[in-house]
Amino acid sequence: MGGTAPPTSPPAGIAGTGITVFAQVSAHSQRKAAPPPPPETFGAYTTKTEENNGVMKMIGMLIEELDKEMNVAEAEEKDAQGDYETLMKDSAEKRAADSKSLAEKEAAKADTADALEKHTEDKTSVSKALAANNAFIASLHAECDWVLQYHGVRKEARASEVDSLGKAKAVLSGADFALLQTSSRGFLRRRA
Repeated sequence: MGGTAPPTSPPAGIAGTGITVFAQVSAHSQRKAAPPPPPETFGAYTTKTEENNGVMKMIGMLIEELDKEMNVAEAEEKDAQGDYETLMKDSAEKRAADSKSLAEKEAAKADTADALEKHTEDKTSVSKALAANNAFIASLHAECDWVLQYHGVRKEARASEVDSLGKAKAVLSGADFALLQTSSRGFLRRRA
């Protein structure tokens, strides 16, 4: 298939009128002389090869420029395709590295959250132990305050008790303290 269709014959006459030939025959019947030759204009027809060659050269130059531009465009497209492939490769590597980094950070966050929970529990138990120690220290402080407050009274009572024990021991040994004065502070003192 392809090619051109065979030529068709021209229609004979005017369509739809029944006239099949329309011709002028007045020239045949009057036999006039032939018309004069056309006036001189530009002379005989000659081909203008120089102008044709200039146009052809321009078309050739345009074709060469288009070929150069197409070659440059193809080279730029190859470079751009290479750059794009490099970018996609780098992007894939970066995404993989980011995913790995994200997984590591999530694991570290989970470990930190576990450690925080453990430390919170430890803090709670240590806080309870601290409160118990503080209560024990407060009770010891109260006892110490009581001991310090009544130290003098207890010291005096103890000294009195030691003296009484010494006298009891002497009584048991046979000493008689019946006539002994216990308060002799002002008895033999000289008055001035």
